[in-house]
Amino acid sequence: MTRKINYLNLLLGLAILYGCQQSPSTLSVKSPSDRNEVLLSLDNEGGVYYQVLHHGEVVIDTSYLSFEFKDQPALAKGLGIVSSESASQNETWEMPWGEQREVVNNYNQLTIHLEEKESPKRKFDVIFKVYDDGLGFRYHFPEQEELSEVIITDENTQFKLTNNPMVWWIPGDWDIYEQLYSTTPFNKIDAISKRNHPNLAATYIPENAVNTPVTMKTEDGLYLSFHEANLTDYAGMTLKVDTLNLSMQSELVGSDITGYKVKRETPFSTPWRTIQIADRAGDLIESKLIVNLNEPNKLGDVSWIKPMKYVGIWWEMHLGRSTWDYAGTQDMNSWENLANAKPTGNHGATTENAKMYIDFAAANGLKGLLVEGWNTGWEHWIGFEDREGVFDFVTQYPDYDLKEVVRYGKEKGVDLIMHNETSAAPRTYDQQMDAAYELMESLGIHAVKTGYVGKLIPKGEYHHGQWMVNHYRRALVKGAEHKVAINAHEPIKATGIRRTYPNAIAREGLRGQEFNAWATDGGNPPEHLPIVAFTRMLSGPIDFTPGIFKIKLAPDKPENQINTTLAQQLALYVVIYGPVQMAADLPENYEGQAAFQFIKDVGVDWEQSKVLDGEVGDFVTIARQERGTEKWFIGSITDENAREVNINLDFLPPSKKYKAILYTDGENAHWNDNPLDISIEEQEVDNTSKLTLQLAAGGGAAISLVPAE
Repeated sequence: MTRKINYLNLLLGLAILYGCQQSPSTLSVKSPSDRNEVLLSLDNEGGVYYQVLHHGEVVIDTSYLSFEFKDQPALAKGLGIVSSESASQNETWEMPWGEQREVVNNYNQLTIHLEEKESPKRKFDVIFKVYDDGLGFRYHFPEQEELSEVIITDENTQFKLTNNPMVWWIPGDWDIYEQLYSTTPFNKIDAISKRNHPNLAATYIPENAVNTPVTMKTEDGLYLSFHEANLTDYAGMTLKVDTLNLSMQSELVGSDITGYKVKRETPFSTPWRTIQIADRAGDLIESKLIVNLNEPNKLGDVSWIKPMKYVGIWWEMHLGRSTWDYAGTQDMNSWENLANAKPTGNHGATTENAKMYIDFAAANGLKGLLVEGWNTGWEHWIGFEDREGVFDFVTQYPDYDLKEVVRYGKEKGVDLIMHNETSAAPRTYDQQMDAAYELMESLGIHAVKTGYVGKLIPKGEYHHGQWMVNHYRRALVKGAEHKVAINAHEPIKATGIRRTYPNAIAREGLRGQEFNAWATDGGNPPEHLPIVAFTRMLSGPIDFTPGIFKIKLAPDKPENQINTTLAQQLALYVVIYGPVQMAADLPENYEGQAAFQFIKDVGVDWEQSKVLDGEVGDFVTIARQERGTEKWFIGSITDENAREVNINLDFLPPSKKYKAILYTDGENAHWNDNPLDISIEEQEVDNTSKLTLQLAAGGGAAISLVPAE
């Protein structure tokens, strides 16, 4: 059913005093170009619900909004509209780093003040911001005697679909996002079947729910993606699925210790609940809805944050060539004191090894080095229930000289990226956080990769609950105080907080490249990344660690491999966005490889980005202009199906010639049968040129576009 609201009349009548006349039953707000519209209504019992229209057609039907509290009645019925007001915003702000320099933030806002008609007359507001690319809405609880402390046991935010869309989803796991995506109709979602994955260190899926971002394609061909923005001092939101009624409802991550989901004092606001709406799949990626719903930069000058490509003592451990622990056995089921540890020579984080990587990075224009396994504690972490106090974040192993590695790196123009693995014992990290970040600042280290592998301590808290959301934020704030950017692994989801705290430079939050090296289920299938681009990547930058050139991992891991072609590994530097990109393979595997030139050349910080074409889970082609230059780079990837991709270069400036270097799948390339078959060729192009690429099964293409001299 299509509804039409006269927006001018709405704006003239929004200030309505409760009790003077009967409150309106429906209020409305449209996006700046009238593309999207939200209707908020009260039913006969004083229940609040909303609907969303796109081009006049209902896409989210009658969906109710309510809360349940500890020791108080639910806030669900008997409500009235006290007043409402509208506002508009049309600004352009600049990303200090990102997919594009300038971001347009253009929306119309409607705030509705609600109050119970009967005692205790509790109050809350619903605030909608409606954009041409979707909408966000949040709840605000003002200061009030009747509700000074809010203990939420359930937030019941509904999303009622109008048909049975195709959905790309991972289960609503309270502990981890490292699940493979499933592709099913909405009514076939079964998250419970994903419990107890053998390759996951921690997992808890209590409901048939999905994690966000969750992306859908409706039966009418419309694309929807549901997520949240500005997750601050609140529990992460999963979406409980009602497959019979084609509806979702918020299911906040809880705590077995406290028995509730969220505890706050008024006044406070919840995160934004977001719905991205697109007629074209690529518009989901181009949307900046999530970052726009966050507050502006609080840190001021962040010139110390440096997007970069880096190498690391990392992949060799996943291959089993070296270990994180000093003894060099990586036997996590037995442990002896460091004083009694007898090194075997397998330890990866040695001064000598770090200098080798620094030399390689410096010779190839790569600006960073990550060193994992440098600090004491690795002998006693995975598999142990009691991991409190295990890691020391300032004490190095005897064969690693931290200050010397930093000095040598600076001499060569390579910055050290610190590594802090907490082993999911965040209280230990909290106790040492000041010392850890003071050490980084004293050495001029401006980036750290944090990790939270394992079941959370204390038992009963979960990685995505309010307690951990606040821990991750403490680390981010502490990093900002010491000018350290944070790349968090096993993190809470990205919700656009990078706008407010630009030192939230990247995070994992997905099933990464390392699963190809050690998982027993065949690794990440070829469809994985064409799904990730339209799901996880919508929330923010990813540290995926691309660039593996030795696709078959024998003899190190004879049963494992990378399920892409070599050309796709290059394309990922453009497609899977992150401002810190790793050349993840061993240096020896890049030696003498002509394709390595693309990794050396490709940018990491962008002036603008354009999604040229794509379909969720099938393929995607993205072009990005390097910030501060006229260079463009294109990446295109496909799933297990070979396909022809046509690229129109009309985004290039007119009357300017470019040298195009094309790294494409060879004629006989195939992700499993012949992954290393690659073709490299050059041609001259301009903005009238069109390219036709043949992507192999599991393949891709990477293109450098450099202004011709």
